[in-house]
Parts: sequence; C-alpha cells; structure tokens
Amino acid sequence: MYESHYPKKRYQKTLSFLQKHIPKNESILDLGVENPFTQIMREQGYTVSNTGGEDLDLDLSAIRTSDAPVVTAFEIFEHLLAPFNALKEIRAQKLVASIPLKLWFSPAYRSKTDERDRHFHEFEAWQFDWLLEKTGWKIIDSQKWTHPVRKIGFRPILRYFTPRYYIVYAERSNP
Repeated sequence: MYESHYPKKRYQKTLSFLQKHIPKNESILDLGVENPFTQIMREQGYTVSNTGGEDLDLDLSAIRTSDAPVVTAFEIFEHLLAPFNALKEIRAQKLVASIPLKLWFSPAYRSKTDERDRHFHEFEAWQFDWLLEKTGWKIIDSQKWTHPVRKIGFRPILRYFTPRYYIVYAERSNP
C-alpha cells in the first residue's frame, strides 16, 4: 500500500488536526495495522498502539479491550462492511477519524492485487456525520481538503477543486 511514496499533504493535514485536538499525554489506539503515520505520531510524542490486522468487521476484541482515552481511525472505515459496529464498540471518549470522500467523477477504489485494500463505502461528509451521530459521537470539529494528482485530464483537474478527504474530531455524546 505504501510502495514508494507517502501522501505528504494528507499526513501534514492529519497531523496538524490531531495536534489541535489531542494532547500528547493521552494514549491512542489507532485502528489498523502499524503504518508510516503511526511512526509520525510517535515521532511527535504520542503513545500509539495499533490493532493487529484482524478483520474489524468480525473481530472487535482489540477495540473492546482497549483502555486508551483516544481512538484514531485514518482511512479505515471505508474498508469495513459495517463501520457502525466498530464505532459503537469504542470505549474511548475521543475519536479522530478521517475518510476519503466519494468523488462523483470517479468509481469506488478497488485494488486488484490486495483484497483488503478496497473501499466498500465511499462516504459523503453528511453520511459519515450521520454514522457518527447514530453510534453516539458528537462532532466537535471537522475539516475537508483536496488532493490534486500530477496527471493530465479532466478528472485530475477536478481534484484541484473537489474535496477528497474529510477528518473529524468527535467526543462521546452518551458515555
């Protein structure tokens, strides 16, 4: 998934948003396997543990047993068939989560070589907000940003103007 390049703009925006809302003295459970952004968070002084690669549609034990006060989920929920279940089971009081937004001019993402690197959901921001609300979260802050690509064509031009990522900071509304 991270063959030879890292999404620099996305990482910068995500880190800035995380630092705005989460103090470094709070431990984090990051949903998904350890990845380059895990290392960035650690380098910035955060204490981070990751889930172990289990299928979070079928095995929620890492979420249920975590006592971390913060959960992060960066581009995870679009891969789950039932993100409602994972969001409902989180015991932490704080959540920072991001998703790639549905692009009307592009089909849902599907890797042909890695069956775990596929999007079942391509959310619009309002859909993700509703999902969070239904699972007991209150959105405190959110941000969207574009993700231009260095290609020629109509769709690459649209990526300069169409938001691609959406990030939220939410707190439990019904502890």
